[in-house]
Amino acid sequence: MSEAALACALLALDPEGLKGAVIKGPADGFLNQLRDLSQRKTHRIPPHIGIDRLTGSIDVAATLKSGAPVHDRGLLAEADGLLLLTSAERLSTDKAALIAAAMDHGAAFTVIAHDEGIDDERAPLILAERIAFLLDLSGFEPLDIDFAAARNLLPGVHIPDAITEGLCHTALALGLSSIRPAVMALRAARAAAALDGRSEVDEDDARLAARLILAPRAVTYPAPPEEQPDPPAPEDAPEPGEEDGAPTPQELADRLLEAVKTSLPPGLLAALEKNLRQPGSKAGAGAVSQKAGLRRGRPAGTRQGELRNGARLALIDTLRAAAPWQPLRRHSNPARKGVQVEKADFRIRRFKEKRETTAIFAVDASGSAAISRMAEAKGAIELLLADCYVRRDRTALIAFRGKQADLLLPPTRSLQRAKKSLSDLPGGGGTPLAAAIEQSMLVADQVRRSGGIPLIVFLTDGKANIARDGTADRAVALRDAEAAAKALRLAGLRTLMIDLSEARTGPARKLAEAMGADYLPLPHADASRISASVNAVMKAGA
Repeated sequence: MSEAALACALLALDPEGLKGAVIKGPADGFLNQLRDLSQRKTHRIPPHIGIDRLTGSIDVAATLKSGAPVHDRGLLAEADGLLLLTSAERLSTDKAALIAAAMDHGAAFTVIAHDEGIDDERAPLILAERIAFLLDLSGFEPLDIDFAAARNLLPGVHIPDAITEGLCHTALALGLSSIRPAVMALRAARAAAALDGRSEVDEDDARLAARLILAPRAVTYPAPPEEQPDPPAPEDAPEPGEEDGAPTPQELADRLLEAVKTSLPPGLLAALEKNLRQPGSKAGAGAVSQKAGLRRGRPAGTRQGELRNGARLALIDTLRAAAPWQPLRRHSNPARKGVQVEKADFRIRRFKEKRETTAIFAVDASGSAAISRMAEAKGAIELLLADCYVRRDRTALIAFRGKQADLLLPPTRSLQRAKKSLSDLPGGGGTPLAAAIEQSMLVADQVRRSGGIPLIVFLTDGKANIARDGTADRAVALRDAEAAAKALRLAGLRTLMIDLSEARTGPARKLAEAMGADYLPLPHADASRISASVNAVMKAGA
């Protein structure tokens, strides 16, 4: 029997007490069993849902039509079953906080957060700490359970004081300072006893609850105590727990910790014993560069639409759209006085917001010509910064030489900061062109994720001689550079290749073709020409 399937049964038996689950992996089997056992319908919440759809708002169209305020209750007020959060790792913090607040005020729904993230992406912590189970659904197998008897038995299940104290001691020993995990573990142990047809929670139920609820949240694990000789006990003194045969709360906590230890993932125990936390939650990672086309920027006309997600009503245009229909509406609804506006008349304001462009210079600092190239790059960047300050754009600088490419100047529009970083740049050594292309892609990806437009500018002759692994092999280095250039083209990044060699048919031109870059031969480059060329591309891209 898989513990994920057992957790599903416990959640179906006590959805109000256990609140929900964060699930990873294929979810169909879990959701089907949960629906069948709990007999509750599912409400899907996508990560891009509007806040007014969640919490409700005034229905402006219905209000204008009826002449009295009409409220839309919102999904959080209407939902009374399973609230399925799809792609929960992309849910923004403000929306997660609204769901958490509804849970704290006794909402009738049970949250199922389907975490589809990779690497360190996680469902919002504010939700994960309020629901009982954090489950991996790989290998999930549904159970065949008779639920009727368990439902009838659950209200009368008793929890001994020793079990309560033991689970609380275990939660504290695992570094869980909040009371929520211990309370949810007690509810899970109570449901497990009812599921097994018993009216009292026993140690096996507590072990199961500790494994399912406390273990996935463990922050630390207590180090084993140093062995010390036991003091001599009086001859007539009873052994601990000898009077009734039951373990003390501390002994029970020690046993529960052993149960938790067996369920911890490999390698995690060593980290917990050193009091190291697991990787933090990256809530709402997918909502980094949201558009603000309805809220701010330069006015760009109006369009038909609904008053949702902060959209602003264009009153004059709305009245203009409603005006031709007034005779017909007065005839069909003579009791209504004044202008009759309907939903189809609404016009909302549109705004055009300029996105800043970041010019990422990747400068070849290798070989004998490094000094002149770096001098021209410095001059070009300083000239560009003056224009970028006016347009609110930014520049960055990557220098590549030896065996690596270094980000010397992160994206900035500060002229003073740029001059300080540019004052002493290294030169000479090999040409790790593949490393430079990959480093440029990383910086460009960060710019794009933050909502900006990246432009990569390479200043090089294209004669790579350092491979990706750091070895000095010209043939392998050229193959690595071409592979990185093709990856850059697939990423769809705007690129400018400034060829500093004498020959216009050399390796720099071939690399420009491979990466789909604009090609500019400047064998006798100067700062003003570089700056003018980059400026032209930046303005065209904007």
